[in-house]
Amino acid sequence: MTKRIGFIGVGNMGTAIIRGLGTRNDLELHGVDHNETRLGELGKEFGLSSQASAQELAQVCDIIVISVKPQHAESVVKRITPELNSSKCLISICAGIAQAQLKKWSDSLCPIVRVMPNTPALVNKGVSAVCLEDSDLTEEMKKLIPSVFEGIGQVHILPEKQFDAFTGVIGSGPAYVFYFMEAMVEAGVALGLTRIQATEMVKGLFTGSATLANESSFSVTQLREMVTSPAGTTIRALMHFDRQSVRGDIMDGIFESYKRSKELGK
Repeated sequence: MTKRIGFIGVGNMGTAIIRGLGTRNDLELHGVDHNETRLGELGKEFGLSSQASAQELAQVCDIIVISVKPQHAESVVKRITPELNSSKCLISICAGIAQAQLKKWSDSLCPIVRVMPNTPALVNKGVSAVCLEDSDLTEEMKKLIPSVFEGIGQVHILPEKQFDAFTGVIGSGPAYVFYFMEAMVEAGVALGLTRIQATEMVKGLFTGSATLANESSFSVTQLREMVTSPAGTTIRALMHFDRQSVRGDIMDGIFESYKRSKELGK
């Protein structure tokens, strides 16, 4: 049976999820957004039906995805609450908003699923955490909802209490990777490479290294050791990183992100 899934907000992440669902025939796509041009494009490309308001979308859809900025989530949920009932499911991809808060805003009229994707979802290489702890969720929904997000990358079912850890490591993680990439590009420029050369080389380095880690049977530690010859250039660099406590600083930064996520969730 075809389910109707509606997106309140078709910004970058909402659009990415819709694109990931584009080839499925078991879901009927709906959307509402101030950006009518984007809605029209998604309609032409994926058959998405535009709705005039969030309330109308909630009325016609079985699954409602809240993909707006976190500061707008409360007003959106409260606006659509009159259209909710136990047969519907509300999914939030808004960072930092707990399931209990979403339940309160929606008067506990329908089951709630909290999802946290990260930005590589924009190229279908994301890593998403999905919380299915709401006791009102049907078995059908517990199977269907993770599959909605498999179109944009990996999906990991986690209890909500682990979402702050997920945020620290994975949600904020792309920024750490880009930060390190920036430093490597600047080092390359300082050593005489052009910025274009350094940028392309560093991109290739990260793509190739990630692919190797993903496809190899070796652990990341073993892969690092393969590059680290005795008395060579790599061990010299790694020893410097260790003297500067780079590994510990990375871990401490992740812990700071984790703590901030917990603060925002209060």
